[in-house]
Amino acid sequence: MLSESSSFLKGVMLGSIFCALITMLGHVRIGHGNRMYHHEHHHLQAPNKEDILKISEDERMELSKSFRVYCIILVKPKDVSLWAAVKETWTKHCDKAEFFSSENVKVFESIDMETNDMWLMMRKAYKYAFDKYRDQYNWFFLARPTTFAIIENLKYFLLKKDPSQPFYLGHTIKSGDFEYVSVDGGIVLSIESMKRLNSLLSIPEKCPEQGGMIWKISEDKQLAVCLKYAGVFAENAEDSEGKDVFNTKSVGLFIKEAMTNHPNLVVEGCCSDMAVTFNGLTPNQMHVMMYGVYRLRAFGHIFHDALVFLPPNGSDND
Repeated sequence: MLSESSSFLKGVMLGSIFCALITMLGHVRIGHGNRMYHHEHHHLQAPNKEDILKISEDERMELSKSFRVYCIILVKPKDVSLWAAVKETWTKHCDKAEFFSSENVKVFESIDMETNDMWLMMRKAYKYAFDKYRDQYNWFFLARPTTFAIIENLKYFLLKKDPSQPFYLGHTIKSGDFEYVSVDGGIVLSIESMKRLNSLLSIPEKCPEQGGMIWKISEDKQLAVCLKYAGVFAENAEDSEGKDVFNTKSVGLFIKEAMTNHPNLVVEGCCSDMAVTFNGLTPNQMHVMMYGVYRLRAFGHIFHDALVFLPPNGSDND
C-alpha cells in the first residue's frame, strides 16, 4: 500500500512538472491563431556622425526641442539611498522622470503601485505612463535604481528611429529560442509599442499578471511575452562599431574584465564611447559617474557634437 502511494505521488509530481513545461512553452511560442511569429534578430545601431551632419541646422534644432523621453524608475523602500542618488543625478536629464514605488514612502515623492511584485509594478507603471502621457512623449525608458543612464546618448541612439514603429530595445538576452530585453540594462519602448502593450494588459490569455505557470518568471521575461503577442520583439542596441550601449554591469567591472581579457586594449575592450546605461552602481558610484560624464572636461579639447539636446523648460538638468 505504501509503495502504491509512493508511486502515485511520484506520478503526480512528474505530471505537474510536465504540465508546467507545456505551459511555459505555450507562453514562449507565441502567435496569433495558429500562425507562429518568426523573427530574425536585429542589432540596431546608433547613427554615424556623418549621417547627422547631413541634416540641416534648422532640422537639428527642431529635433533637439521635440525629442522627448519619459523615464520610469521602479523602486522599493529598501532602495531609499539609491533612490536619492538617482533623483539627484541622471534623472534630471530626462524630459520627465517619475518614481513608481511598491508602497507609499513619505521621504520621496512617488506613485504608489501598492504591490511588491515587480511584474505587477511594471505593468501598472506602463499603464499609468501611457494613460497620462501618450500625447506628450515618443519614447519611454524604464530602469532600476541601480542603473545610471546617459539620456543624451539615448536620444542620439534613437535619433533616426521612428517612434510610430514598434521598437522595444536594450540589452537582449537569449533563453533557448526566446529573446528578451534585460531590465538590468534598462528598457526602451516607442509610443507604438506602448499602445500595443496597453491594448493587451487587460487580456489575461495574452498578457497574464502571474505568467500562468507554477513558478514565476522575471518581470523582463513577462514583458517580452506580452510584447511578442503584439508583434514587438526584443532588439539589441549597439553603437556604429557593434558594441553594446545598454550595459548590465558597472564601468568598474567592465574595466576589470578588460584588464584580464584584453590587457593591451583596456579602453577599447571595455565599453562603447556612446554607452547609454551601466548597472549595479552604488549611490556613491552614481555621483562619481555624474562627475565623469557631465562635469569633468579636458582643457583645450573641444567636442564638435553634431547635435545638442536642449533640456525642457523648468528642468533641473545641469
